[in-house]
Amino acid sequence: MSWKAIDDAPRPGTPTEPVVPDEVIRTDIAIIGSGMGGGTMAYALKDSGVKVLIIERGGRLPAEPQNSDLEEVYVKGRYKNADTWYNGRSGQAFKPGVYYWVGGNTKVYGACLPRFRASDFEETQHQDGTSPAWPFSYSDLEPYYARAEELFQVRGQIGEDPTEPFHSTAYPYPALDHEPAIQALADSFRRQGLHPFRMANGLDADTPEKRALCATSDGAPNEAGLKSDAEKIAVNPALEGNATLMTDTKVTRLIAGPDRRTIIAALATRNDQIIRIEADKFILAAGAVNSAAILLGSATKDQPQGLANSSGLVGRNYMVHNSTFFIGINPFKVNRTMWQKTLGLNDWYEAGPTNRYPLGNLQMLGKLRASMLKMARSWAPNPILKAMSDRSIDIYLTTEDLPRRSNGISVVDGRIHVWWEPNNLEPHKELVRRISRAVRKAGYPVIFTQRMGIETNSHQCGTAVAGDDPGTSVLNPDCRAHDIDNLWIVDGSFFPSSAALNPALTIAANSLRVADTILAQGSEPDRARSSTASNPDR
Repeated sequence: MSWKAIDDAPRPGTPTEPVVPDEVIRTDIAIIGSGMGGGTMAYALKDSGVKVLIIERGGRLPAEPQNSDLEEVYVKGRYKNADTWYNGRSGQAFKPGVYYWVGGNTKVYGACLPRFRASDFEETQHQDGTSPAWPFSYSDLEPYYARAEELFQVRGQIGEDPTEPFHSTAYPYPALDHEPAIQALADSFRRQGLHPFRMANGLDADTPEKRALCATSDGAPNEAGLKSDAEKIAVNPALEGNATLMTDTKVTRLIAGPDRRTIIAALATRNDQIIRIEADKFILAAGAVNSAAILLGSATKDQPQGLANSSGLVGRNYMVHNSTFFIGINPFKVNRTMWQKTLGLNDWYEAGPTNRYPLGNLQMLGKLRASMLKMARSWAPNPILKAMSDRSIDIYLTTEDLPRRSNGISVVDGRIHVWWEPNNLEPHKELVRRISRAVRKAGYPVIFTQRMGIETNSHQCGTAVAGDDPGTSVLNPDCRAHDIDNLWIVDGSFFPSSAALNPALTIAANSLRVADTILAQGSEPDRARSSTASNPDR
């Protein structure tokens, strides 16, 4: 396929005969995906009195010694269970940075849980174009940020970061303090006139003993259960209420009723069987790529572009951040930090006196080890990688990428193709240059950087954007599909822009907000219920 983009991509085939399921399951609300969006939604609905079914294509990730075995996690890829995706431009296969477990990507995330800045919800001029305004403001989401921080036990400190937006409540737990090497880095930044702060984090690591148990938890599971992941925080409590969980169950398509305004069922596969799941309401939370793939794969002869896609925007505007792994090395000093992900820097996050356009965010990586570097430099001898990682400070730099119609996903013969050409790269390069100067002044003269490619997509968003106009968005401001009355999407798909910060807390906060709108409907009549019995699969 040519890079005229997803416009030229073949459309999914449409079924010509009804599918006969092996099993039919009935529930009130079906949630597809158990990560930050789906798990938080299940938690928010747990006391509502309605039957909630959480459908997860993966299983329970085991708590086992291999969780912290660097060879198992990073070299052998023990927990990587995503299917293969394809670069739409080159056709090359790749393994995406997504994980299919109960709790989704949060099972391996670094638990960095910042709020977006207030300006992220507003129209913002960038070097390569405009980042659009969201259909709701920071102040609309702020009470839900507070609830999400309480739920996910976020540790932070208001007042250290000049870009920190208004908080109606304090962080529920004190910020994690820096260990000596990171404190020295922060002190150097401060002497240079910068404003380092302690990054908001969902990791229970406030003692040296706990930090030792979390040392490898950025990009890997935490056997000790000290990470605020969606399984522990949201899904498990929901199961104590009115929710049930189906694991190892992959939803393949949604089925619309005759009015085309309601979903009457989802079709899923489990153990080579086809399961039909009927519900009054459906909530997609499978991740920005997979949620879009489900909608596109649900095409029929009457809706050949897929469901909820009258705008033609399902799968488009895919964003994933411009990101760089940044390593600073002092050859003469060993960095003995256990948990490094405590420092952030937002001095150039917004436009200012020294930068005409926003540049982005600095946050630390969990301490890199030789096995992690081996993934990127498989040819390098282990002793050299160990010498480097023992003496390094490790940083993750993020700059906003902008929504582009030509960036997106398509589904061809059941395979997911990702079309992504980075944009807004000059501000990202400038951020790397400025951090390089600051890190060298802090005593790390040797710098290595590597910009992340198409396979690094844990921050994916934008494939079913929310907005007021059905012609230019897929979802309304409450994240309900414009075209379908009983379908909501609560993963990062709804983001109109990507901002330049980790999206997890924003996804959780929005899921709590959307849950309130669903609960507020109360016992309103539901067209899905009345049409379920009389409609065959298309």
